[in-house]
Amino acid sequence: MTENDIRAALAPFNLKEMLEGVHVQGGLVQVTLAVKREEAPKFEALRREIEAKLSALPGVRNAAVVLTAQKAAPAQAPAAPQEVPLLPEVKAVIAVASGKGGVGKSTVAVNLAVALAQSGLKVGLLDADIYGPSLPRMLGLNRKPQVKDGKMLPLEAWGVRCMSIGFLVEEETAMVWRGPMVTGALNQMLAQVEWGALDVLVIDMPPGTGDVQLTLAQRAKLAGAVVVSTPQDIALIDARRGVKMFEQVRVPVLGIVENMSYFCCPNCQHRSDIFGHGGAAAEAARIGVPFLGEVPLLLEIRATGDAGTPVTASAPDSEAAKAFAGIAAQVRATLGKADQKTGPRISIE
Repeated sequence: MTENDIRAALAPFNLKEMLEGVHVQGGLVQVTLAVKREEAPKFEALRREIEAKLSALPGVRNAAVVLTAQKAAPAQAPAAPQEVPLLPEVKAVIAVASGKGGVGKSTVAVNLAVALAQSGLKVGLLDADIYGPSLPRMLGLNRKPQVKDGKMLPLEAWGVRCMSIGFLVEEETAMVWRGPMVTGALNQMLAQVEWGALDVLVIDMPPGTGDVQLTLAQRAKLAGAVVVSTPQDIALIDARRGVKMFEQVRVPVLGIVENMSYFCCPNCQHRSDIFGHGGAAAEAARIGVPFLGEVPLLLEIRATGDAGTPVTASAPDSEAAKAFAGIAAQVRATLGKADQKTGPRISIE
């Protein structure tokens, strides 16, 4: 399946100047149509019809048609966009982020979401790491989501509604995508997923401080961010960059989590601070953000993650689960205070 094949399939629709772009990669197809923002609802039926036709083509595993606003004429001054809320039934969206990879961000995101669900909240979890999705393995999910009325239905595991690009492609598929395709996929997982009414949507952000992070901060109207780091200085340097990024886009930092904080030998109980200890707490105090807690380096956290049974769900009375529960309690309390001040819909203007 090539780009020319897709364009040939689109010919009967007579899209003319509406067709802004076609991207094809490994059986995944994205078509971008430029329409006026106020006319977008009138093209929804056409968008679904095109998606259905493209999805039925041999060799196409998933097809997405994205409507984007037409660019203003060069002579006109750019007007401030009036964004349609992507998640009208979601009370709060929080990001779990890190300045670098390898600090256990996804592990924290998954267990934080499960712990929030265990506390009685309706929780969703979005895997925004298009290049390295890990939620399918960590949640024990390996099936594709169903589609109803043009929207994907999130999968459910451990009391959490979940969505990941990993549900749509094979585990070993390399997502060799450029920025526009990644942004389109993220918009699709936000706007074209039937999340329903949620108290909290947790977004497992990709590592770093690039375009994807900025897009999500602006489009998802984040209520706050949790920054994950290990105690060592090299990880804390990158964590500072993550905090600074959220400050620049006016997203409050709910706090810092110190992951892999220490290791206790299960045989002799000797404690080893493999990556140092207390660095994240000291950094949180230095920059004036809350310290949410420390998560020890434990074999069961790794083992349950690989098995698709998060430790907060499979061993709720364990030391690890209690650590995540404590972090979740602080996050919930912080969101509750913000909710009392701003009303049921938390947003950052």
